[in-house]
Order: sequence, then C-alpha cells, then structure tokens
Amino acid sequence: MKKNEGAVDRGVRVVVGLVLLSLTVVGPKTPWGYVGLVPLVTGAIAFCPLYGLLRLKTTAAEQK
Repeated sequence: MKKNEGAVDRGVRVVVGLVLLSLTVVGPKTPWGYVGLVPLVTGAIAFCPLYGLLRLKTTAAEQK
C-alpha cells in the first residue's frame, strides 16, 4: 500500500476527524460524529482508498 496523501492533506484529515469525533462527546452528542473515524484513520495511515480508485495523489512529486 503506497502513500497517496501529502502532509497538508493528512493534517487536514486528522483535524477534521478529531473535530467530528468530538461531536460524540461534547456539543450535540450525536452518533454521526463517528464518521470522523474515516478521515482520522486515512490521515494517520497516509492512504485513502478513494484516492487509490480514482488514481489521485496529493503527495509531492518524487525527485530523481
């Protein structure tokens, strides 16, 4: 499994995931906050399955 997420993309995903997960504890306390696990996990492992299917990458170009 190759990484297909860049540093900025990963950072945004982790922050969004944590914010969504916080909705299960504070605020409206809705179970929809568990959707935040998806961006949190994909940001942590630097791989997005949807990016893989669409052949997208946000990583920096490799230098030769």
